[in-house]
Amino acid sequence: MTVLQEPVQAAVWHALNHYAYRDAVFLAERLYAEVHSEEALFLLATCYYRSGKAYKAYHLLKGHSCTTPQCKYLLAKCCVELSKQEFLPFQAVSRISQVGTKSVFAQSGNSREVIPNPFNQTQTTAPQTSTTPQVLSPTIAAPPNVQPRRSSRLFTSASSTAKENSKKLKMKFPTKIPNRKTKTKTGKGGITPSNLNESIEILKLDSSISEGKGNISSPQFQAFNLQKAAADGLMTLMRDIGRGYLALCSYNCREAINILSQLPSHHYNTGWVLGQIGRAHFELAEYMQAERIFSEVRRIESYRVEGMEIYSTTLWHLQKDVALSALSKDLTDMDKNSPEPWCVAGNCFSLQREHDIAIKFFTRAIQVDPSFAYAYTLLGHELVLTEELEKALGCFRNAIRLNKRHYNAWYGLGMIYYKQEKFNLAEIHFKKALSINPQSSVLLCHIGVVQHALKKSDHALETLNRAISIDPKNPLCKFHRASILFANEKYKAALQELEELKQIVPKESLVYFLIGKVYKKLGQTHLALMNFSWAMDLDPKGANNQIKEAIDKRYLPDDDEPVTPDDYPYYSTEVESQESSMTDADDTQLHTTESDEVL
Repeated sequence: MTVLQEPVQAAVWHALNHYAYRDAVFLAERLYAEVHSEEALFLLATCYYRSGKAYKAYHLLKGHSCTTPQCKYLLAKCCVELSKQEFLPFQAVSRISQVGTKSVFAQSGNSREVIPNPFNQTQTTAPQTSTTPQVLSPTIAAPPNVQPRRSSRLFTSASSTAKENSKKLKMKFPTKIPNRKTKTKTGKGGITPSNLNESIEILKLDSSISEGKGNISSPQFQAFNLQKAAADGLMTLMRDIGRGYLALCSYNCREAINILSQLPSHHYNTGWVLGQIGRAHFELAEYMQAERIFSEVRRIESYRVEGMEIYSTTLWHLQKDVALSALSKDLTDMDKNSPEPWCVAGNCFSLQREHDIAIKFFTRAIQVDPSFAYAYTLLGHELVLTEELEKALGCFRNAIRLNKRHYNAWYGLGMIYYKQEKFNLAEIHFKKALSINPQSSVLLCHIGVVQHALKKSDHALETLNRAISIDPKNPLCKFHRASILFANEKYKAALQELEELKQIVPKESLVYFLIGKVYKKLGQTHLALMNFSWAMDLDPKGANNQIKEAIDKRYLPDDDEPVTPDDYPYYSTEVESQESSMTDADDTQLHTTESDEVL
């Protein structure tokens, strides 16, 4: 790809000059991962700086040993802008001032000329801006007094490629090969013999290259093959990245992980690629793997904020409050003008059950970027916890307005209608979310719960079976299936399901609580008391559950009664408080956990 470094740089400058900063950053990151040169480093830092992320340029340049004046000057400019005078490279700036502004700002031309005012130069690489001067690296600088040729396209047509190849060969090798399409002045007699001989040589060279009959050891043939291989490699890389990103956007997460994992190692170990893989694991509810990937992103690119809102929700699910607090502190100190750090801070306080403060941070994220749909979704879930359902409905609808394929918002609407016992509307919205993300076992699980509430128990069991076939170890699906079996008075099947669930989540108090109720129905009082006691030992307040769901009247047969003091006098106070706390947690705590499981 080194042969195609110049056209990729031209594409980056083209994107920068047309204010397509995301495209410029993406291409510059790919270029730097490929060549890892000071020139590519400076170009990537320039993209960060121009896109308004001076802190990214600062951390990128500070983490590398900058030797070129261009990088040192840009680092100094970032230090001044970020008020980091203690890190200002004074020696580099003084060295630049001693050498003169020409070494930093001069783009091309006669190197012996002294240019007193660098901003009056004729620009050749890219238009100058008032914020950051652009520099042409010596490796691609044109000869003195020659304007360098820069293509405005990443890939050119066959005719223009042939012309560029011939020019490159002319520059690299002593053998003079004029271009076939170059117009030359001819005398009155027409074509001169020298021009005719040169044309014949060109035809012989092109035919030998196209037919593969040329001398393999010739420099021209090797240069042609090198450039062709580099172009093919670049196109293959872009195609593979595009296929992986398309699969992720279609929520084919396994396929996305497989495609992106096959990228070359120097591209795989970049923040953007690992961030997409972490998001894919998150969508699959594989939170341990997602945390591992995102922590690697933080190690490689500590200045990256994109995707950190997903990382924070991952830590929220894993109940890692210390790591989440540290992440929130780092990101909010680094960038207060992006929505992701405020979403991380909101998740941090949500984990501490400080819902009012979490709502303020999510609201701040929306103020910073009103087009950030995920902030509306997180705010909607927090508002549900404070029973502000109408405001939550507005947040979810705003998220859908911004992104119709944001299935998390459709799911949030379904959960609100489920809380309001509008089960038909809940099923409609859950199915809409499922049409966007058909591989979500959590969505299927909730559809099964709604179907059971609509007295469609057989359909509910079929839906839950489908969900378990997608994710056999999903504890939420198995718990709901056991609850429906218990409600249908299939106690032995429910007990078998709960025993399997106990192996997956051995410290989940609700599992033991439901096992106790099953044993009560089977008349085995001593086993029921034992499981009720274990449930109380694991969670005395009924507040810290992984499944976050309670057994209420929707899961119980009509003639079933809650555990009463008359049934078990010795455990009356404890069991009653356990059941009460779990019933209260039914549509509050579970709502947040399960809703964010698909975020």
